[in-house]
Amino acid sequence: MKLLHAVQHVAWSYSSGSFLEAVERSSQSWRVFVLFCAGLLVGVVRWVLRRLSAEDDGELSETVWFRSGKFSTTSTIVRSLLSIVIVGMGASLGREGALKQTGAAIAARLAAWAGLPASQMRLLAAYGAGAGMAAAYNVPCGGALFALEVLLGGLSLRLVVPALATSCIATAVSWMLLPNRPSYAVPAYALSATQIAWALIAGPLFGLASVLWIRSVAMARRHQPSCWVQILMPAAVFTALGFLAVFFPQLLGNGKDVVQAAFTENIDLALLLILPVLKLVATATCLGSGAPGGLFTPTMTIGALLGGLLGYACHAASPEAPLGSYAILGAGAVLAASTQGPVSAIVLTLELTWHIDPLMAPLLIVVVGATLVAHYFESRSIYSSRLHEIEPVAASISGTRFDDLLLPEYNVVSAAASFPEVARRLLGFDSWRLPLYVVDELGQLIGEIKAIDVSEPTKVSVPRETAIASDFAAPVPTISACNDRDEVMRQLRDSGSPQLPVIETTSGRIVGAVAESLLAVKSSRRLVHRTTTETPLDPAHSPQSGHDAADNPFTERA
Repeated sequence: MKLLHAVQHVAWSYSSGSFLEAVERSSQSWRVFVLFCAGLLVGVVRWVLRRLSAEDDGELSETVWFRSGKFSTTSTIVRSLLSIVIVGMGASLGREGALKQTGAAIAARLAAWAGLPASQMRLLAAYGAGAGMAAAYNVPCGGALFALEVLLGGLSLRLVVPALATSCIATAVSWMLLPNRPSYAVPAYALSATQIAWALIAGPLFGLASVLWIRSVAMARRHQPSCWVQILMPAAVFTALGFLAVFFPQLLGNGKDVVQAAFTENIDLALLLILPVLKLVATATCLGSGAPGGLFTPTMTIGALLGGLLGYACHAASPEAPLGSYAILGAGAVLAASTQGPVSAIVLTLELTWHIDPLMAPLLIVVVGATLVAHYFESRSIYSSRLHEIEPVAASISGTRFDDLLLPEYNVVSAAASFPEVARRLLGFDSWRLPLYVVDELGQLIGEIKAIDVSEPTKVSVPRETAIASDFAAPVPTISACNDRDEVMRQLRDSGSPQLPVIETTSGRIVGAVAESLLAVKSSRRLVHRTTTETPLDPAHSPQSGHDAADNPFTERA
């Protein structure tokens, strides 16, 4: 946090006042120049990390779930420092990305030194991330619930106590260097019936907006550049953002000052109309360029602006309900729907403001409506958009020497899939489609799951509330796509398994599955086909001959 403030003051040449005021005082050319430097810095640092073969941990949720919280120390520190620096220079990203990543990396390192298993390391990494967020925003309860509900995907009583302890200790320590005050200074808004009626109508609209936001984030992460493009893309995107900031300086930074203005009714209607769309596009493109950063405050910014916009008509018709109260309700609703964490979003909204207790009733209503609608159309969140993209697919190879052994479909599941999802997928399979193959975020095979594995209560040491597919995966022999048919048949017989996965030699990705029993199925289908086309030519076997179908040896064999 000290580094963030130092970069902001140096980059925008101010010693007092807010970040937005400093940007508005700067010249147009300076805005473009600073953003160009930020984009160039992103490209150079990413290129250096790749050249040094430093492991790229990717997003926090992916590291927690796919790699059990095993962070690369060097890559994490560099990415965290880079994230803080570029946000201070004006990148349209959240500052909490570096804080969560560093907290999770510290917790994972301590867990590794203690020799804890991977399942417990995953829990502690999530606790560390929540603690980092709690300390930075002064939200001890919200940080703990964020770790449980958003990062771990559940609220279990036996997991709440260590999460609360970690976040409270971190927040108390941060008070030695950071002020103990709310992030947003808002008055104590009164409750009115208009707010409750508005919450019933606006909740589903916030849910639909959150779906658009989640899918934009997912698309941006899916198309992040690689190779030499990763150097030029951030510079181009950030320069374009600098030109846009000439007209809309509110787009720069994580959006904290914009949220404060919306909460206190200090923003014009014209900005409420245009800024939500521009902020969504600016944040998604910055993320898509490969820049590291968070999404917490940008999400609140979009929600606060939409809340102020949707509440403008109600405020005009019923002035007793302050316009700023609608912005607070909108921020909480979009945060809840976008993170799929309604409980943590409500607590975070309360802790970030300190004075909105009278708005609890409309806040609960709007959060429930937004979350239900968003979950109906999109089960992912902005933090888990890449965790569950792996679905059963048709075989993606052809022209091999064992095409007759390839199954038409094979079943895969993401390593981050929850225990209920694994059980549902296993119960829904046909016998010939077993087992269930577990793959990581790159499609590389981790192992297989059979029904007997999930039924054993002592199979994993992690609570079932946070158990995932990788906890149940067992090693499985594989077949290379380059093998010939005789070798594949031999491996099938030696394995004793009804089917085996086919692995791409270069990447290690699963591309299909083979089964020897498929030969018998195909042979019987060809025999039935010959029976229906050839036997009518023989009068002895024709339907008019009076023979019963059961007397036909071909029919009986088929």
